[in-house]
Amino acid sequence: MVNLLQQFSHELALVAANARTSLVRIAGDQGNLGAGTIWHSDGLIITNAHVVSGGQFSVILSNGDLYPAQRVAYDRDQDLAAIAIPASDLPTIPVGDSRQVRTGEWVIALGHPWGVRDSLTAGSVIGMGANLPELPTGREWLALSLHLRPGHSGGALLNVDGQLIGINTMITGPEVGFAIPSHVVKSFLKQHMGLAAAS
Repeated sequence: MVNLLQQFSHELALVAANARTSLVRIAGDQGNLGAGTIWHSDGLIITNAHVVSGGQFSVILSNGDLYPAQRVAYDRDQDLAAIAIPASDLPTIPVGDSRQVRTGEWVIALGHPWGVRDSLTAGSVIGMGANLPELPTGREWLALSLHLRPGHSGGALLNVDGQLIGINTMITGPEVGFAIPSHVVKSFLKQHMGLAAAS
Protein backbone atom coordinates (compact mmCIF):
# COMPACT_ATOMS: atom_id res chain seq x y z
CA MET A 1 0.00 0.00 0.00
CA VAL A 2 2.79 2.41 0.90
CA ASN A 3 4.53 1.77 -2.41
CA LEU A 4 1.30 2.43 -4.32
CA LEU A 5 0.79 5.72 -2.49
CA GLN A 6 4.39 6.73 -3.12
CA GLN A 7 4.05 5.91 -6.80
CA PHE A 8 0.79 7.85 -7.05
CA SER A 9 2.36 10.84 -5.29
CA HIS A 10 5.39 10.70 -7.56
CA GLU A 11 3.24 10.56 -10.70
CA LEU A 12 1.11 13.52 -9.59
CA ALA A 13 4.26 15.51 -8.93
CA LEU A 14 5.52 14.75 -12.44
CA VAL A 15 2.18 15.77 -13.96
CA ALA A 16 2.31 19.07 -12.10
CA ALA A 17 5.94 19.74 -13.00
CA ASN A 18 5.26 19.22 -16.70
CA ALA A 19 2.20 21.46 -16.66
CA ARG A 20 3.71 24.34 -14.67
CA THR A 21 5.56 25.62 -17.73
CA SER A 22 2.17 26.39 -19.30
CA LEU A 23 0.94 28.34 -16.28
CA VAL A 24 1.31 32.12 -16.43
CA ARG A 25 0.82 35.00 -14.05
CA ILE A 26 -1.39 37.89 -15.07
CA ALA A 27 -0.42 41.16 -13.45
CA GLY A 28 -1.96 44.62 -13.51
CA ASP A 29 -0.84 48.03 -12.37
CA GLN A 30 -1.65 47.14 -8.77
CA GLY A 31 -0.03 43.69 -8.73
CA ASN A 32 -1.07 40.12 -9.44
CA LEU A 33 -4.55 39.61 -10.88
CA GLY A 34 -4.61 35.85 -11.30
CA ALA A 35 -3.43 32.99 -13.45
CA GLY A 36 -3.72 32.00 -17.08
CA THR A 37 -3.18 28.83 -19.08
CA ILE A 38 -1.33 28.77 -22.39
CA TRP A 39 -3.73 27.29 -24.93
CA HIS A 40 -1.81 27.79 -28.20
CA SER A 41 1.94 27.92 -28.61
CA ASP A 42 1.60 31.17 -30.57
CA GLY A 43 0.72 33.19 -27.48
CA LEU A 44 -2.99 32.51 -26.96
CA ILE A 45 -3.84 32.25 -23.26
CA ILE A 46 -7.11 31.35 -21.55
CA THR A 47 -8.16 32.88 -18.25
CA ASN A 48 -11.31 34.02 -16.47
CA ALA A 49 -13.12 37.15 -17.58
CA HIS A 50 -13.06 38.48 -14.02
CA VAL A 51 -9.24 38.30 -14.00
CA VAL A 52 -8.92 40.72 -16.94
CA SER A 53 -12.10 42.73 -16.51
CA GLY A 54 -10.47 46.14 -16.63
CA GLY A 55 -7.31 48.14 -17.13
CA GLN A 56 -4.04 47.15 -18.69
CA PHE A 57 -2.27 43.95 -17.78
CA SER A 58 0.82 41.92 -18.53
CA VAL A 59 1.66 38.23 -18.67
CA ILE A 60 4.63 36.68 -16.89
CA LEU A 61 5.72 33.29 -18.16
CA SER A 62 7.07 30.52 -15.96
CA ASN A 63 10.62 31.47 -16.97
CA GLY A 64 10.07 35.05 -15.83
CA ASP A 65 9.69 36.64 -19.27
CA LEU A 66 7.25 39.57 -19.23
CA TYR A 67 4.94 40.44 -22.14
CA PRO A 68 2.27 43.06 -22.71
CA ALA A 69 -1.09 41.38 -23.30
CA GLN A 70 -4.36 42.25 -24.95
CA ARG A 71 -7.84 40.79 -24.73
CA VAL A 72 -8.94 39.11 -27.94
CA ALA A 73 -12.15 37.44 -26.73
CA TYR A 74 -14.27 38.07 -23.66
CA ASP A 75 -17.49 36.64 -22.28
CA ARG A 76 -18.60 37.88 -18.88
CA ASP A 77 -21.52 35.44 -18.68
CA GLN A 78 -19.26 32.41 -19.15
CA ASP A 79 -16.44 34.09 -17.16
CA LEU A 80 -13.97 33.26 -19.93
CA ALA A 81 -11.42 35.42 -21.71
CA ALA A 82 -8.74 34.81 -24.31
CA ILE A 83 -5.69 37.05 -24.24
CA ALA A 84 -2.72 37.22 -26.59
CA ILE A 85 0.95 37.99 -26.14
CA PRO A 86 3.62 38.49 -28.85
CA ALA A 87 5.38 35.18 -28.32
CA SER A 88 5.73 31.83 -30.06
CA ASP A 89 6.85 28.26 -29.37
CA LEU A 90 5.27 28.36 -25.93
CA PRO A 91 4.62 25.14 -23.99
CA THR A 92 1.03 23.93 -23.91
CA ILE A 93 -0.95 21.29 -22.06
CA PRO A 94 -2.73 18.56 -24.04
CA VAL A 95 -6.47 19.16 -23.83
CA GLY A 96 -8.54 16.26 -22.49
CA ASP A 97 -12.19 15.42 -23.01
CA SER A 98 -14.00 16.99 -20.08
CA ARG A 99 -17.21 15.20 -21.09
CA GLN A 100 -15.56 11.95 -19.98
CA VAL A 101 -14.79 13.18 -16.47
CA ARG A 102 -16.48 11.15 -13.74
CA THR A 103 -17.29 11.79 -10.09
CA GLY A 104 -14.49 10.56 -7.85
CA GLU A 105 -11.63 11.20 -10.29
CA TRP A 106 -8.50 12.81 -8.86
CA VAL A 107 -7.60 16.21 -10.28
CA ILE A 108 -4.86 18.82 -9.83
CA ALA A 109 -5.44 22.59 -9.85
CA LEU A 110 -2.60 24.97 -10.69
CA GLY A 111 -2.45 28.65 -9.86
CA HIS A 112 -0.93 31.36 -7.70
CA PRO A 113 -3.06 31.38 -4.50
CA TRP A 114 -2.50 34.49 -2.40
CA GLY A 115 0.48 35.25 -4.65
CA VAL A 116 2.27 31.93 -3.98
CA ARG A 117 3.66 31.22 -7.43
CA ASP A 118 3.15 28.02 -9.37
CA SER A 119 1.23 26.32 -6.60
CA LEU A 120 -0.86 23.19 -6.89
CA THR A 121 -3.59 21.53 -4.93
CA ALA A 122 -5.16 18.12 -5.46
CA GLY A 123 -8.61 16.72 -4.79
CA SER A 124 -11.46 14.98 -6.50
CA VAL A 125 -14.41 15.70 -8.75
CA ILE A 126 -17.68 15.73 -6.81
CA GLY A 127 -20.08 16.68 -9.58
CA MET A 128 -20.49 18.03 -13.08
CA GLY A 129 -23.12 19.43 -15.39
CA ALA A 130 -25.40 22.43 -15.81
CA ASN A 131 -27.76 21.94 -12.87
CA LEU A 132 -25.56 22.00 -9.81
CA PRO A 133 -27.00 23.53 -6.60
CA GLU A 134 -26.37 27.21 -5.85
CA LEU A 135 -24.87 27.90 -9.28
CA PRO A 136 -26.23 29.78 -12.30
CA THR A 137 -28.34 27.46 -14.44
CA GLY A 138 -27.55 26.90 -18.08
CA ARG A 139 -23.78 26.80 -17.54
CA GLU A 140 -21.74 23.65 -17.28
CA TRP A 141 -19.35 23.18 -14.38
CA LEU A 142 -16.94 20.77 -12.79
CA ALA A 143 -17.48 20.78 -9.03
CA LEU A 144 -14.35 19.94 -7.05
CA SER A 145 -13.41 18.96 -3.53
CA LEU A 146 -10.12 20.83 -3.21
CA HIS A 147 -8.66 24.08 -1.92
CA LEU A 148 -9.05 26.85 -4.51
CA ARG A 149 -8.03 30.30 -3.37
CA PRO A 150 -7.79 33.79 -4.88
CA GLY A 151 -5.02 33.47 -7.46
CA HIS A 152 -6.12 30.08 -8.74
CA SER A 153 -8.57 31.75 -11.14
CA GLY A 154 -7.60 31.12 -14.74
CA GLY A 155 -5.21 28.30 -13.88
CA ALA A 156 -5.34 24.80 -15.28
CA LEU A 157 -7.33 21.89 -13.90
CA LEU A 158 -5.64 18.62 -14.86
CA ASN A 159 -6.55 14.97 -14.74
CA VAL A 160 -4.02 12.38 -13.57
CA ASP A 161 -2.84 11.93 -17.17
CA GLY A 162 -1.73 15.57 -17.29
CA GLN A 163 -4.52 16.64 -19.63
CA LEU A 164 -6.27 19.97 -19.33
CA ILE A 165 -9.90 19.31 -18.42
CA GLY A 166 -10.92 22.68 -17.05
CA ILE A 167 -10.10 26.26 -16.06
CA ASN A 168 -10.27 27.07 -12.34
CA THR A 169 -12.90 29.71 -11.70
CA MET A 170 -14.48 30.12 -8.28
CA ILE A 171 -15.04 28.83 -4.76
CA THR A 172 -18.24 28.56 -2.73
CA GLY A 173 -16.72 27.32 0.51
CA PRO A 174 -13.44 26.22 2.09
CA GLU A 175 -13.56 22.79 0.45
CA VAL A 176 -15.57 23.31 -2.73
CA GLY A 177 -14.30 24.86 -5.95
CA PHE A 178 -15.54 25.05 -9.51
CA ALA A 179 -13.92 24.91 -12.93
CA ILE A 180 -15.15 25.55 -16.44
CA PRO A 181 -14.88 22.32 -18.47
CA SER A 182 -12.42 22.29 -21.36
CA HIS A 183 -15.14 21.51 -23.92
CA VAL A 184 -16.88 24.75 -22.89
CA VAL A 185 -13.61 26.62 -23.47
CA LYS A 186 -13.40 25.10 -26.95
CA SER A 187 -16.95 26.26 -27.71
CA PHE A 188 -16.09 29.74 -26.43
CA LEU A 189 -13.07 29.97 -28.73
CA LYS A 190 -15.03 28.70 -31.70
CA GLN A 191 -17.82 31.19 -31.08
CA HIS A 192 -15.64 34.23 -30.46
CA MET A 193 -12.58 33.52 -32.58
CA GLY A 194 -13.66 30.95 -35.13
CA LEU A 195 -11.20 28.38 -33.82
CA ALA A 196 -12.74 25.05 -34.80
CA ALA A 197 -9.68 23.13 -33.59
CA ALA A 198 -8.86 25.08 -30.48
CA SER A 199 -6.33 22.73 -28.95
